[in-house]
Amino acid sequence: MNKRKIAVPVNESGILDAHFGHCKYFALMHIEGDKIVSEEKLMPPPHEPGVLPRWLAENGVTDILAGGMGHKAIQLFNHYKVNVFVGATQLKVNELVEGFLKGTLNFSSNYCDH
Repeated sequence: MNKRKIAVPVNESGILDAHFGHCKYFALMHIEGDKIVSEEKLMPPPHEPGVLPRWLAENGVTDILAGGMGHKAIQLFNHYKVNVFVGATQLKVNELVEGFLKGTLNFSSNYCDH
């Protein structure tokens, strides 16, 4: 069975945080096939360039859903073999991941301008 771990930057309300690098928490959604089997919430290390891609990869993340992300961060995630999907809508993490898994989630353009 296909196992994945999807990371979503979230705020205190469990909604996608539009600014990836300064989120309060990351929701890590454990996926088997097309189902969410568990969720964990991790507080990220202090924000410094290059830290989050390595840290999330070390935590087994295979995919990240974000609103916006800088080009350099996307390149670093790709270096660590983590798929990046930007332009996600600000929804609750379960709605976001379920929409992603079903292929019904619409991504707009990356709204990070640096």
